[in-house]
Amino acid sequence: QVQLVESGGGLVQAGGSLRLSCAASARTFSSYAMGWFRQAPGKEREFVAAINLTGSRTNYADSVKGRFTISRDNAKNTLFLQMNSLKTEDTGVYFCSAARTMTWVTPAVESEYDYWGQGTQVTVSS
Repeated sequence: QVQLVESGGGLVQAGGSLRLSCAASARTFSSYAMGWFRQAPGKEREFVAAINLTGSRTNYADSVKGRFTISRDNAKNTLFLQMNSLKTEDTGVYFCSAARTMTWVTPAVESEYDYWGQGTQVTVSS
C-alpha cells in the first residue's frame, strides 16, 4: 500500500509559478513510476506528466510541455511538479499517482496507475 499526499497548490495569477509536492509513504518509492494528473471543473481527469523509476525519463502532455517540469527525489520519497507560465486553463485539482511498472516506463493512462492522492487545488486567475 502506498499513501500519497499532495501539497503546494493555491491561487496564482496567470503567468505565475507554483511548485507542487507529493510525499509518498512507501519505503519502495523508487519502485514506482510517478505521475501527475489534473481535473478541471466539469471535465474528466487528464494526464499532465510522468516520470520513470529513476527519474531519467519524463513524459508530458502537449499542453504543458515547456512550462511544467516533473522531478523526483527518491531519497526523500517525494515527487515534484514545477509549473511556470501558468494559464487560466491550468486551473483544476492536481493528483499525484504511483504505478508499479518497468524501469523505463512513463505511463500516461490512468488505468496504469495503482495509487492516487487526494489532490491539491490549483487556481489560476486572469
